[in-house]
Amino acid sequence: MSEQRLLLVDGMAILFRAYFATSFGGSVRKTSAGVPVNAVHGFVRYFMDAINTFNPTHVICCWDMGSTTFRTAQYDGYKANRPSAPEDMIPQFDLVKEVVASFDVPNIGIEGFEADDCIGTLAAAFKDQADIIVVTGDHDMLQLVDERVSVAIMKKGIGNYMVYTPATLMEERQLTPEQIIDIKGLMGDTSDNYPGVKGIGEKTAHKLIQEHGSIDGLLANLDAISKTIRAKIEADLDMLHLSRDLATIRRDAPVSAELELCCWGYKRDNVLQKFEELEFKSLIALIS
Repeated sequence: MSEQRLLLVDGMAILFRAYFATSFGGSVRKTSAGVPVNAVHGFVRYFMDAINTFNPTHVICCWDMGSTTFRTAQYDGYKANRPSAPEDMIPQFDLVKEVVASFDVPNIGIEGFEADDCIGTLAAAFKDQADIIVVTGDHDMLQLVDERVSVAIMKKGIGNYMVYTPATLMEERQLTPEQIIDIKGLMGDTSDNYPGVKGIGEKTAHKLIQEHGSIDGLLANLDAISKTIRAKIEADLDMLHLSRDLATIRRDAPVSAELELCCWGYKRDNVLQKFEELEFKSLIALIS
């Protein structure tokens, strides 16, 4: 049998990207019954492009299930800066899963964990059986890269990806996947709203991790760094450890799937029926 290739799709990242790519003009695509479908329509275009680009034998789509997770329990401020989803996006959360299901692709998500954790867990579970490609817009996922796991970061427009392997990550950023976590621990993450060490930005974090290898290496060598940076780290030690923890994608989330139930191959009639219901005439050409 030919090499198995599992595509793990970061559903929410793609859905939000599709929503904002199509709603900036102020008009949102709706069905004749008035149901907003712009994000779902855009999602299908991104999704089918990823399928055609990476040619997987198996596909799973992962989702966030609400905003309360073990991370919000660890830190009140986690993602607290995020605005709530636009009103006309809310009905599309269920619709997009129905579309994914019409392709016979499993939708996986679990309360208390993020889609990242589901992807991290499934990648770890299946990488011995298949090459894994994660499709996302989220650079945090680069920590999952290894010899069997590639992360394809979506760029502007459809069909543009930067595919990261350990080699390309090292070449572009001079970092190992593990060091991605340590840098986030030091500098924090404004989009996820945790602070890291006050006064340490990306440049300094990058330099410290390159010099000392890891946060643990850095803490073991505090004598060797400048007084000002040392003072910042010592003042924020608890937050440094917490931020590193918040940045770490879990690989032991309570999710599972059976590879043979994730084979890519759909019944065209099922997808057609869904497309007709959502008035996606222009997308019918995408399904052979």
